[in-house]
Amino acid sequence: MVPWIAVVGAGFVFWNRGLSPLDLLLCVGLYAVTMLGITLGYHRLFTHRSFKCGDTLRAALCIAGSMAAQGPVFFWTACHRRHHRHSDEPGDPHSPHHHGAGVSGVLQGWWHSHIGWMFSHAPENYVRLVPDLIREPQLRLLNRYYWVWVIGGILLPGVIALAITWSWAACASAVLWGGLVRVFLVHHSTWSINSICHLFGESPYETEDQSRNNLVCALLTFGEGWHNNHHAFPTSARHGLEWWQCDVVYGIIRGLSWVRLTWDIRIPSSEQRTARIKAPKALVPVPAEPTPSQRGVESNSMPSTLQQGKAILLAARTPTSSQR
Repeated sequence: MVPWIAVVGAGFVFWNRGLSPLDLLLCVGLYAVTMLGITLGYHRLFTHRSFKCGDTLRAALCIAGSMAAQGPVFFWTACHRRHHRHSDEPGDPHSPHHHGAGVSGVLQGWWHSHIGWMFSHAPENYVRLVPDLIREPQLRLLNRYYWVWVIGGILLPGVIALAITWSWAACASAVLWGGLVRVFLVHHSTWSINSICHLFGESPYETEDQSRNNLVCALLTFGEGWHNNHHAFPTSARHGLEWWQCDVVYGIIRGLSWVRLTWDIRIPSSEQRTARIKAPKALVPVPAEPTPSQRGVESNSMPSTLQQGKAILLAARTPTSSQR
């Protein structure tokens, strides 16, 4: 609830004082850092192991993801792996489906998948879902100190603003915009993948769920919105599989490989992609209208029951010679 209250307070501040360039820069900068912590670190690295990197980069991505305040790395990864095991089926922690029909069902499903599931979610079984992560001493340590990274991420913009301006007022403003408001924005951008990307968009690939590609969500999350692509190829480091599908996260992964900071990058082959593309729906052929000549032939060749009946009645009414 704290980010929600902060957004309301930020609205009053913005109305009275506006937004300073420093606050905007800190908000956008830390949005990018923590969004990459979730998308590049929590999701594509720790959950799906779509690429490999060294311990230093793994630690940095884990800390950046923790600063997004979406849960410790073990919790987030376990939830997401369970989501893929039961996507849009019973057992999926945040599916928007199975909540009734009509507009009411859609709204209830959206609320559950976006926020509501967090209020009733049971603890995850880390031994079953993230055994690979709990074996790493470094990740166990980072996971244990999750709240240190969350609080540090909120206070960091204030420290930067204080070092630049030597003003406590600027420090407080930076904490508001670069800390709390930034958390709010990252939350709802990433949560939209759970909700909007299972309700609205296109599904070019065959999957066993209702995942969708959504351009707006992809832009807000640096490429995560190509969600149907992701569910078709979960271990792919690249989500934007078409040339025009912007995927900043994959661009960073590929760029880091040029300086040997990432390796073993997994992407589907063209043959694998082709095999998963949805087949076009079969069209029912519509019979062509017969031409006038065809209609004439048909009418001449087919006996008319009505004409035969008239002939029988006429013969019955005509007297024979004996009757005359």
